[in-house]
Amino acid sequence: MLYAFLIWLVMALCFVGLGIYNFLSKQKSAFGFWANVKVFDVADVKAYNRALGKLWCTFGVVFALLGLPLLYGQNSPYVLLTILGAMLEVIAAMVVYVTVIERKYRKK
Repeated sequence: MLYAFLIWLVMALCFVGLGIYNFLSKQKSAFGFWANVKVFDVADVKAYNRALGKLWCTFGVVFALLGLPLLYGQNSPYVLLTILGAMLEVIAAMVVYVTVIERKYRKK
């Protein structure tokens, strides 16, 4: 299961990399959170991108930690923590985005 954990870790590092890219971006346009959806009108693009970057970095770190039970082996019941934890983390990230980030930075 070491290979599974390494693949999981690479995916987590991709999320952290995306977060760092968003956080340090100098672009004048806002990054999107949802796939294939136009971003709403953002009041402060730089602050919005930084908030989205923090969300993605946090997501990536927690995602990597959720992959640790993969190291126990294929027949370990702890793998359920990885699966259920990842599902709950994705839901939590969507809730944080909609209730905190989108509400704070949407142009009124």
